[in-house]
Amino acid sequence: MTHILHVNSSVNGENSNSRQIASKLIERIAAASDTTNVVERNLSGDGQIPALTGEIVGAFYTPAESRSEDQKQVIKTSDALVDEVKAADVLVIGAPMYNFAVPSTLKAWVDMIARVGVTFQYTDNGPVGLLTGKKAYVVVSTGGVPVHSQADFASPYMKQVLAFIGITDVEIIDASGFAVNPKEAMERAMANVEAASLPAAA
Repeated sequence: MTHILHVNSSVNGENSNSRQIASKLIERIAAASDTTNVVERNLSGDGQIPALTGEIVGAFYTPAESRSEDQKQVIKTSDALVDEVKAADVLVIGAPMYNFAVPSTLKAWVDMIARVGVTFQYTDNGPVGLLTGKKAYVVVSTGGVPVHSQADFASPYMKQVLAFIGITDVEIIDASGFAVNPKEAMERAMANVEAASLPAAA
């Protein structure tokens, strides 16, 4: 069975371009797999993730056996998000570009899953990611900024943070240009979905 985690960070709900494109990609992966299990994490609306605070960071750096009940409660959301990533074979992340970078909701998600001793660890040779053996797709949708251009800070950021926690097999799905020509942008994005390589587990 292929376990897929779909992370949706758009504020546009069902009307989101990145969400629609990510869903098509998931359908393609599922069609090539014997069985799939899809977990969707919506980062906007009711699924909004708290911003990082000193209290949360303090709980992160407190050994698990020494955490107070308040500390356990304050990182409850983080624990759940980390468990979702750990359980996934494949991550499909919708990352619409807002002001040249990822949405604040997606940055909050990153802050909740990048945890020392849990998803990465420090060594004498630098940090080492602990969540290896997974594949990630990042659907980067834009209004006009070309994906992989000098103004695109979303794609390199997502590749960096995923590699930091051990996920180095990352494909960026270019879904740019929706403010210029929505029809052509969707057609190109869907072509990029069809051209993406399937995960080994599929």
